[in-house]
Amino acid sequence: MKFVELALQGVSLIEPVVFSDERGMFRRHFCTEEFAAHGLAPTVAQGNISENLQSGTLRGFHYQVGRCAEAKTLSCMTGGIYDVVVDLRQDSPTFMQWVSVEISADDRRSLYVPAGCANAWLTTAPSTILHYYMSEMFSAESARGFRYDDPAFGVRWPMEPSTISERDRTFPDFDPASLEQS
Repeated sequence: MKFVELALQGVSLIEPVVFSDERGMFRRHFCTEEFAAHGLAPTVAQGNISENLQSGTLRGFHYQVGRCAEAKTLSCMTGGIYDVVVDLRQDSPTFMQWVSVEISADDRRSLYVPAGCANAWLTTAPSTILHYYMSEMFSAESARGFRYDDPAFGVRWPMEPSTISERDRTFPDFDPASLEQS
């Protein structure tokens, strides 16, 4: 695997090394040793699959705080996404800044989002299925979010979302007090 650090410290694009022969293709998707060697959290506490029927489906911005803050490694099994990561680490030089990246089943890349960052994605193809690993278990008490169009960040989406949950659509604007554990 090749790890390419993006503009936010700790946010990495993971490019696979693909082996091909007459049977098809093979690639390593996760390796504790390689993640640790690149300073990424090598713990997997939970694996999730997100099935998104329509292009233009938006999920997020989501994050967890306190001891339940989680790192995520996202991969598209089918389709593609435009993913945005917002740095909410108050001691980070890129606090309140964001970076975006597109990943797809075709490019086979993964995205690593460190703990302390919020994440949202917009599907760019119908029938997009994502698989993602979490370094911590989901904790409703620690879960937080803010609206995808929060003016504090000015995120530029490639298209207006066509499908978004009531919860995600009605999240409040970001409040730094949300970073505190309740």
